[in-house]
Amino acid sequence: MTINHKMILKEVEDYVFITLGLLLYAFGFTVFLMPYEIVTGGVAGISAIIFYSTRFPIEYTYFGINVLLGLVALRILGLKFLTKTIYAFTMLSLLLGLFQQLMPVDGDGNMVKILGEGQNFMSLILGCVMTGSALGIVFLNNGSTGGTDIIAASVNKYYDVSLGTVLTFVDLIIIGSCLLIPQFGDMIERAHKVVFGLCTMVIENFMLDFLMNRQRQSVQFLIFSSRWQEIANAIGTQMDHGVTILDGHGWYTGKERKVLCILAKKRESLTIFRLIKMIDPNAFVSQSSVIGVYGEGFDEMKVNVKSSAPPAPTEPIPPIIPKE
Repeated sequence: MTINHKMILKEVEDYVFITLGLLLYAFGFTVFLMPYEIVTGGVAGISAIIFYSTRFPIEYTYFGINVLLGLVALRILGLKFLTKTIYAFTMLSLLLGLFQQLMPVDGDGNMVKILGEGQNFMSLILGCVMTGSALGIVFLNNGSTGGTDIIAASVNKYYDVSLGTVLTFVDLIIIGSCLLIPQFGDMIERAHKVVFGLCTMVIENFMLDFLMNRQRQSVQFLIFSSRWQEIANAIGTQMDHGVTILDGHGWYTGKERKVLCILAKKRESLTIFRLIKMIDPNAFVSQSSVIGVYGEGFDEMKVNVKSSAPPAPTEPIPPIIPKE
């Protein structure tokens, strides 16, 4: 199979999982959040606020705002960055409209509250677990739902401000705007919507981080075995994985021995253990979690580096002479 075929299959896989994530998002948002008029952050939150106060279809607002943001950011970010984003917000707009048509309504034309009256917070939890998980699925497959993500990416390109900071700031403004809308009732009822909106931020971000970190979690193996060469060959050839060989010295035995050091994704752990046990059931293996692994085959170091290198010293540094 050529590289082009592999790239095409990877792209198809990305779009399939992005679509599944969007289905989960639309389901959780429509079934659990909209009937209880729960506000969220992002463009979906803006669209929801407009829908709750004017009954203007949420899918139209969501699509329109994303189109405007996409046109503004097209020159800044480029079409390549926005390709999957355009697909995602277009598909999500269609799915939001579809699920609303499938939702049962009561005699007044309002969507039925699936969990019953007074279950606002429980519905919030269930809905945000789904929407947060859906966002994780989309992001893990190199996608984006657009909206405030476009704003954050545009700001981050020119200013040293993290994406999370921009997104949090924008979401706080969107949710806080509920205090200014008289259609939501008195000040107490508006404050309730703001509090519930802040809860949606916390739960969605928790689920998003949980999925992202779980998928990217890495582990470190230290393998002590007399058959280290066979184990290294098996891991290197069968898994196409790098192996580092360290020189070790046993304190009790006084013997020199080799130690294999491997950094791998957590999902690869079972395969590594199987290979080790097949070759040397008596091998001593230490597995530990690591906070982050950056470089080829792992995560990218997403930090801003100044373009100008630090100036070289004009004079040589004098050596340190120990006192007698």
